[in-house]
Amino acid sequence: MAKNFKDLSEREILALAIALEEEDGRIYADFADGLRDTYPATAKMFEEMQAEESGHRRSLIDTYRQRFGEHIPLIRRQDVKGFVTRRPEWLVRPLGINKVRKQAEIMELETRRFYERAQERISDASTRKLLGDLAEVERQHQAQAESLEEKLTTDVRAQEEAASRRLFVLQIVQPGLAGLMDGSVSTLAPLFAAAFATKNSGDAFLVGLAASVGAGISMGFAEALSDDGSLTGRGHPWVRGVVCGLMTTAGGIGHTLPFLIPNFHIAFTTAVLVVAAELGAISYIRHRYMDSPFVTAALQVVVGGVLVFLAGILIGSS
Repeated sequence: MAKNFKDLSEREILALAIALEEEDGRIYADFADGLRDTYPATAKMFEEMQAEESGHRRSLIDTYRQRFGEHIPLIRRQDVKGFVTRRPEWLVRPLGINKVRKQAEIMELETRRFYERAQERISDASTRKLLGDLAEVERQHQAQAESLEEKLTTDVRAQEEAASRRLFVLQIVQPGLAGLMDGSVSTLAPLFAAAFATKNSGDAFLVGLAASVGAGISMGFAEALSDDGSLTGRGHPWVRGVVCGLMTTAGGIGHTLPFLIPNFHIAFTTAVLVVAAELGAISYIRHRYMDSPFVTAALQVVVGGVLVFLAGILIGSS
């Protein structure tokens, strides 16, 4: 099971820092390889950043050996709660410059925060100085990732705030979107199965309400317990859980409310229209915030929603 950052020993913190530098260096090498033909200047920048990451790793290994000996335990980012889940954009060809910029910026922001938190846990003065120096280098890398081909701005703090806002969108909007998708799609089957089985608006409303609230509670706890957000600035886990849970409930309540209409046929038709509007809204949000092509996002959401909708009707009609 993943460990909390606060439970790591100094030995494990240094081992984790070594693993992070190795992973980031390999990702930058892949970025450089993918951008070399279309953006040679940017590719060169990533090659330089990869070389610096290799130097950081060597410095960390030297410090580790001086303090703890030759054996470096295997501890990776996925073994510690609080790290951002990275989508493997470096495997895609051709690489998009905007996706590379966003991912590199978030990588550097996360690594810098890790070093700043690690400094607080380290007792050795020379090790704290090394981590502080590395945090400053990561701040400079973050500025490079923000600008890429453009001239670097002198207001680094403004860049950090922009990166923080982008991180907020990815890590707060994303749980809300996940909840909205789950609530909108997963409640379709029980709601419409109950509607067709009973042909009674009141009964369908109660089933839809129970499914929506139950899904909201489940998704809220799942998000809140996923990690503590200590390394990435994702915010308090229970805040994320509340956001995810409320959006899940809202996604199910939307097409449940029409069944307050006593006339079953009118209620059913209205609910179908609400479902179509919900799926369209989810497709737009995925396109707007998750960098998904609108057609692809719509196809994925609509196909899934229609399949669940049909499953509910078939089960309810049987």
